[in-house]
Amino acid sequence: MEQPLFKPFRALRPSPDHAAGVLAPPYDVLNTEEARQRAAGKPDSFLHISKPEIDLPQDTDPFAAEVYQTGARSLRRLISSQVLVRDSEPCYYVYQLQMQQHLQTGIAGVGSVVGYRENRIRKHELTRPAKEDDRVRQITTLAAQTGPVLLAYRAQTDIKDQLAAVTSQSPPLYKLTADDGVIHSIWRVSDQQSIARLAAAFDAMAALYIADGHHRSAAASRAWDEFPTTDTELSDYFLCVAFPHDEMQILDYNRVIADLNGLTPTALLTALRETFEVTALDGAHKPTAPQNFSLYLDARWYSLRLPIERVPADPVGRLDVSLLQDHLVAPLLGITDQRRDPRIDFVGGIRGLEELQRRVDEQGTGLAIALFPTSMEDLMAVADANELMPPKSTWFEPKLADGLLSHVIGPLGAATTAAN
Repeated sequence: MEQPLFKPFRALRPSPDHAAGVLAPPYDVLNTEEARQRAAGKPDSFLHISKPEIDLPQDTDPFAAEVYQTGARSLRRLISSQVLVRDSEPCYYVYQLQMQQHLQTGIAGVGSVVGYRENRIRKHELTRPAKEDDRVRQITTLAAQTGPVLLAYRAQTDIKDQLAAVTSQSPPLYKLTADDGVIHSIWRVSDQQSIARLAAAFDAMAALYIADGHHRSAAASRAWDEFPTTDTELSDYFLCVAFPHDEMQILDYNRVIADLNGLTPTALLTALRETFEVTALDGAHKPTAPQNFSLYLDARWYSLRLPIERVPADPVGRLDVSLLQDHLVAPLLGITDQRRDPRIDFVGGIRGLEELQRRVDEQGTGLAIALFPTSMEDLMAVADANELMPPKSTWFEPKLADGLLSHVIGPLGAATTAAN
């Protein structure tokens, strides 16, 4: 019998009275010191599980076995104290994110490892082995997946209507405002008729798309081979939250480059004019369309527009990140491997153009480039073609929280069953 692609699960989650104290940002958006400061005075913070080195001496190797074991002890402590409880039956969970005026409503469940391996849950990025190794050790030591993978699906009215009915007819389990101002609201979907309709809708889909969480999904696939369990409800599925593609928000992912590869600013501008239409700007302005870039160079902002005839048809080559690499970063600045060259850095668009300008001014040399955000349609086209995007092509906001929903894949302590 074919495995369901995306099914309900028994979530390990905070009891409502403790949810605000458990809520934590994703493990990979904070460094160790930032996590230590964020968790100070918060014994229930999920950072004690997702960044457990914060509870060990400052010189501790964050990849030492003791770190993972410390996280497992913290997880068992929150279970034994009933800060975390587990639902008695498999459920879906409606997960709504609100960031200022932006609202997106998705559904949490578990995705099939087989579906991932057979490319029905599709990726668009390369992963780094060291980061995969870290997540595999975290999953197998905790016997749980605690970091949800952000998925997208091609929007369907039927699913949206079902989720809207849930959010309008009952109060949420949680409605929490995180430190960054994002509101996280979660509802449980437990009636069997709704579960069956949702499961059938997802099984009928050709594909789901990984938006954020390539290392977590790859690690879940590896953990399936390594974790000693035969319970198919557990380790052959991984924790996901799926949103309709037309509600997701991709911000620009911008570049700061340390030097001009031996060129003067004047020489670089002259070379750029051979390929781009270059226009001086009266200040910092974000690009307003694809094939347009904003360049900060020598204390001035410029608009760069690539003529449409230079844009190829293939789904990877036409991406703005590819066009920038092919026409500027590699031929003029000599950076051919963005994943490894230390001269290039990446700045999420949520930090604004001021951050780009500040970094270049502090360097005293180099430049910054702001891009137009990659679209969800382009992301899905790349994944459907079984291709890979260049590094740092997408920056999704808002981000899912850690701690509100976890997927148990083995014995981890006597979790109290949730009462409601």
